[in-house]
Amino acid sequence: MKNLFIIAVVSMMFTSCSNDSEDNPLPAYTVEGKWLWSPDPEDRTSANTMFEFLDGNVYTSYASTGADFNALDATDRIPGIDTYTFDGNTLIWDEISRAVSFECGGGIMLNENSYKLWRLSSDCN
Repeated sequence: MKNLFIIAVVSMMFTSCSNDSEDNPLPAYTVEGKWLWSPDPEDRTSANTMFEFLDGNVYTSYASTGADFNALDATDRIPGIDTYTFDGNTLIWDEISRAVSFECGGGIMLNENSYKLWRLSSDCN
């Protein structure tokens, strides 16, 4: 009886494991929010541009390197607005389609053209 119980437990363990990607979908990330761009693609601390994706619009703010981007608000935006849509892996920004992926728990957005944006609220470097 004891052997039958062990066999049943072991067989349940093997039948319940699956590597099927449909069972383990990738997390869904959003582009909504504030993102930093740096001229040095490996160093967030050199950021001098902030893009704010908000309700289908993209607002841009500039600041000197090392500025406190958290202190910027709507009055710091440059004139002009771009538009965007996002479907989970394609960002259409100002009518230009870009394949994007995310790293660091959604804190870094990578564009197919190799530029990188850092989410302002993330600790990703």
